[in-house]
Amino acid sequence: MEVWRRKKEKGKARKCFLKNGSMLLQKLMADCNGISNPIRLFSSDQISKATSHFDPEPFFQDSEFIGFNGVIEGRSYTIKINTGEEDQSGYNDIVLSARVSNHSGFLKLIGCCLEYPLPVLVFEDLDCRVLNHRGTVGAPLLPWNVRLKIAKEVAIAVTYLHTAFPRIIIHRNIKTTNVFLDKNGTAKLTDLSHAVTLPEGKSWIEEPVLGTYGYLDPNYYTTSLVTEYTDVVFSFGILMLVLLMGRPPFLDEPDGSSVHDRRFIG
Repeated sequence: MEVWRRKKEKGKARKCFLKNGSMLLQKLMADCNGISNPIRLFSSDQISKATSHFDPEPFFQDSEFIGFNGVIEGRSYTIKINTGEEDQSGYNDIVLSARVSNHSGFLKLIGCCLEYPLPVLVFEDLDCRVLNHRGTVGAPLLPWNVRLKIAKEVAIAVTYLHTAFPRIIIHRNIKTTNVFLDKNGTAKLTDLSHAVTLPEGKSWIEEPVLGTYGYLDPNYYTTSLVTEYTDVVFSFGILMLVLLMGRPPFLDEPDGSSVHDRRFIG
């Protein structure tokens, strides 16, 4: 029975690998124009062991992905498990993360595993913490100069997305929990799963509305039109407010209603 079970698991892993590999190849061919950064392929056995068989207490978890710290062949990595629907976002994350990996404002993508229904991403391990409205979870409010430094570093990363390539990359999901801080406190922008590239010569593209409530550009929400201002003016602006004011995008009022931070700059 054990031999049969292992053969069945290997068969499922191979089926996932073929499907995911095909989708990833299509994405790479469409994106890189024949030039791409090489990434390593990891096996499902390596991922399972590194995450202690998907330990129920990861270092980070939200509605879209789970983050683990793990060791593979003696080296530490940050492992990102996608938990969303089976769509293009995981492949998108791999392709665009590979493209920006050499910039200091992003986590460096080492490789991926294609043997699960959704791709698993493997990044360098920088002993990261997840940013929140106070700085990091469970920590006191960061000093003013540190919060300014984080905002500047995220701004540089967003500017890189918008200016470094022939086609502008729009992140579409800038928020505190998509910013990691390494052990030196340097901000790293993560999660390019929802990112889109604007067609050359175009200033907008129509896309289904994706993102996080509170950080979502109202114009994009009502028109489905993505522009560079979707990131720069609204989402990054709200991130700055959250950082500088030291509180989440929404505050609960005594009557049960919520007040958005942008109300304070009207």
